[in-house]
Amino acid sequence: MSLRLAIAAAALALTLGACSRAGELDPAGGIRVARSACPAAGVPAYTGDVTLFDPPQSRDARAIDVTATITNLRLTCDDTAEGPEVAATVTFDVLARRRDATAPRQVVLPYFVTVMRGGNVVYSKRVSRVAIDFAAGQDRAQTSAQGSATITRSAATLPENVRAQILKKRKAGREDAAVDPMSEPGVRSAVARASFELLVGFQLTPDQLQYNATR
Repeated sequence: MSLRLAIAAAALALTLGACSRAGELDPAGGIRVARSACPAAGVPAYTGDVTLFDPPQSRDARAIDVTATITNLRLTCDDTAEGPEVAATVTFDVLARRRDATAPRQVVLPYFVTVMRGGNVVYSKRVSRVAIDFAAGQDRAQTSAQGSATITRSAATLPENVRAQILKKRKAGREDAAVDPMSEPGVRSAVARASFELLVGFQLTPDQLQYNATR
């Protein structure tokens, strides 16, 4: 599985989840739309942890040198602020463990911050690095990192005609009363295009990604 496919799979799950919440029936006969211009946040499958080996080409458990995991993902975003863009920041912790705790050591790991649109389109991507410092005699270490992204507000806003179609009141007995507007391809497509996800994970090599996916 490629890193792009892993990201797309996780993002699609987030998008479909958002769509189901947006499709709740309103007591007045329309469909309740509770959505935000802020992105959902998550860690794509197989990218939330990394394993370093020594020697690098080995995959023996006895050769595991350092392991690290992304956890405590937190999103900060305010879609009520004025302006043409919506700013989002994600913070997270990195927990690491090493085999040899004899001397102090710093391990630097690359990670990505990707914005996905509609579950399968990369809107933006940035690669950064996080440094983990092990003290002498300590086999565990922890640090924090963050990433940020901006999304064009108009891109994350449903067109008025789509909103009107979703919010349209439906009277019992009429032909359209039993039709969920989210089942219509045009509406689902518009909701998907206006849905964004802010995804964070380790920037893995193909071998590292394969190891995570098959272990």
